[in-house]
Amino acid sequence: MKTVIITGGGASGMAAACSASLKGHRVILIEKNEKLGKKVYISGKGRCNLTNASDIPTIMNNVVTNPKFLYSALYSYTNEDVMQFMEENGCPVKTERGNRVFPVSDHASDVIRVFERVLKERGVEIRLNTRVKRILTEDGHVTGVETTQGKVKGDAVIVCTGGVSYPLTGSTGDGIRFAEELGHKTTELLPALVPFKTEERWVSELSGLSLKNISIRLEGKKGTYYEDFGEMLFTHFGVSGPVILSASSMTARRLRNEGQLKLYIDLKPALTEEMLDERLLRDFEKYRNRQFGNALDELLPKKLIAVVISYTGIPEHKKVNEISREERRKLVDVVKNLPLTVFGTQGMNEAIVTQGGVSVKDIDASTMESKQVKGLYFAGEVIDIDALTGGYNLQLAWSTGHLAGESIE
Repeated sequence: MKTVIITGGGASGMAAACSASLKGHRVILIEKNEKLGKKVYISGKGRCNLTNASDIPTIMNNVVTNPKFLYSALYSYTNEDVMQFMEENGCPVKTERGNRVFPVSDHASDVIRVFERVLKERGVEIRLNTRVKRILTEDGHVTGVETTQGKVKGDAVIVCTGGVSYPLTGSTGDGIRFAEELGHKTTELLPALVPFKTEERWVSELSGLSLKNISIRLEGKKGTYYEDFGEMLFTHFGVSGPVILSASSMTARRLRNEGQLKLYIDLKPALTEEMLDERLLRDFEKYRNRQFGNALDELLPKKLIAVVISYTGIPEHKKVNEISREERRKLVDVVKNLPLTVFGTQGMNEAIVTQGGVSVKDIDASTMESKQVKGLYFAGEVIDIDALTGGYNLQLAWSTGHLAGESIE
């Protein structure tokens, strides 16, 4: 039996504690906050989108950074395993749109209670309000940790401290620092799954307007970087919503390198340009005696009409029956390609996950053990892995945490 120390009581830390305790080890879980799973509590808007019910290849396809590294982890502890664990321990789950999995109760607290109960039953020692200051090593092997309460001896340490997003939950980059102090390479840390900031001033006037069933396209110096379909939201600083959050993860480094990207919104993706033109002809015939500015109510949200008109260059007081074919074509183009200039993202305080972390080149993918220090393991967001929204990031945390705990012999 070994003494296993786990730094961080979030998703990956709790999963690691569960699997390490099953191996018969003495497990000490050290958490700087006053309770476990602080970030899990706020995930899924407090409902906890705990995994995704799609098959493993689909989950891999939704991993943005280093999906191949996660092969062993995802197959050793699958989404099915997560759901079964929850069900067997008194937290029934349900599957919603997009195969997103939630507790039936819609309460993230129920997920935490499952882990608290299981960890207690398995004899895991939980030390709250205790911060790990550094990891202790000797001759290239872990010997324990130094905490705010003193030193703790251990045969293995699993770093589950998260990234740097939502720092109020305790994710302040401690694990990145531990890794660097012990000679590991780390990659640049960027906010991911985060709203975009845009240059156009009119965006703030549309703050609160949600658009469903639109498609977006992000372009930069080397062409189109990302395309997607879904729902978005205008904010006082730019744009947000599911389709935008995914886009931010897929283009974070491009945006960082190029300084700005062009975002084009297709307000009517179900219609080709020809179909949209025919639709306009019908609407214009119906409202032929109206002014242009009063003839688009059936086509566009009211708050958006003035913006679209400004891009067409057509006077809003012009009579519909006076609009030329060329002007109508310009309207079609604006509706299909409403332009925005993205110059940045909101910061880590609003990022759902961190992109970047401990380099996967320094971690054994089959065990999550460090290649630099024996007995040192990494799991969860502290590693350079991240995924799109939909329960995928929590699945990465459960899987890597479980594999790390299970790998300690």
